[in-house]
Amino acid sequence: MLRSDNLASIEDLRRRARRRLPKAIFDFIDGGSQDEVSLAANRRDFERLALVPRVLTDVSKRQLASTVLGERVAFPLIVAPTGLAGLLSRKGEVAEARAAEAAGIPYCLSQMAASSIEEVKAATRRSFWFQSYLVKDRSINEALIDRAASAGCKVLVITLDTKAQGPRERDMRNGFTVPPRVTWRNALDVLRRVHWLHDVAMGPRVTFANLAGSLVGSSDIISIARFAAEQYDFSVDWSHIDWCRARWNGRLALKGILTVEDARLAVEHGADAVIVSNHGGRQLDHSRSSIAALPAIVDAVGDRAEVILDGGVRRGGDILKALAMGARACMAGRPFLYGLAAGGERGVTRAIDLLRNEVDNNLALLGRASVQDLDRSAIRRV
Repeated sequence: MLRSDNLASIEDLRRRARRRLPKAIFDFIDGGSQDEVSLAANRRDFERLALVPRVLTDVSKRQLASTVLGERVAFPLIVAPTGLAGLLSRKGEVAEARAAEAAGIPYCLSQMAASSIEEVKAATRRSFWFQSYLVKDRSINEALIDRAASAGCKVLVITLDTKAQGPRERDMRNGFTVPPRVTWRNALDVLRRVHWLHDVAMGPRVTFANLAGSLVGSSDIISIARFAAEQYDFSVDWSHIDWCRARWNGRLALKGILTVEDARLAVEHGADAVIVSNHGGRQLDHSRSSIAALPAIVDAVGDRAEVILDGGVRRGGDILKALAMGARACMAGRPFLYGLAAGGERGVTRAIDLLRNEVDNNLALLGRASVQDLDRSAIRRV
């Protein structure tokens, strides 16, 4: 049973997740690449922005709702695509999708999820988004895009910043590699996590469900991981986005953009949304933070595409800062993974509630009646 009265922040959920998960799995979701400079910058640069409150304004009827890519959302937050959420809690992606649906916000399923497109579709009524990587074998992209369309997904997210995997040194030290490196230390650590053992390790076998089976010729997680590692395509260029745009009839969002030049190219090649992201600090270390890159991209794209901020969101105030800079909405991944590990679907719901309540409270304290009223006068650099 998840008690929410002592879970007052996303950081509280993070601490609960850390206690419940094996160290290797917690570090997998919590860590970044190399020295984790970009990971830290995502938080540091939010903290360098101050909110500027106005007083004696009528905020008795606050409005959090907005639209994102034509979809009405209860407040401007999207559950970001994250791989293998099913390692944290049984059927983790289904739990995330159900919690997002109940809250009236979009959920984006990862290509590398432990639950398939079809499983999430069967468990929900609301349309969800689907995220994919561009791989060497184009038939894999074709099959996944067609399955997402058949499931009624209206938004396809293509992640662009993964021509190779960023070196994640926490995973290397923990033996969380392909194949896994098992030691007495990490084996004993796993055995101590009784709740996780019962929920995940003793449940259905976890694998990359969207790729398992005939698509890659295996259902074994290690075999699929090896196959996926061989599918990184160093030759991917903007012509591949043209191919996606031609095949996909819904909204197209391009994720992993940090420069004005790439944002403009994204729009020229048919993107309906640009997702400003450094992959949560998990790819190129020492890259700019997402929030630092956001305002110039908003100015460059204008009203030709929606701009979404991904990376570093831990508080409702962070969402308000991004909206004030011109983002249409924010994406967040780790807050919901922490919630999932802390308490399954109820933990994800708690994470969503925390962020929504903070947005509402901070909006009132900021002296703005609606998220639509936010502009750059609401923030200052400090």
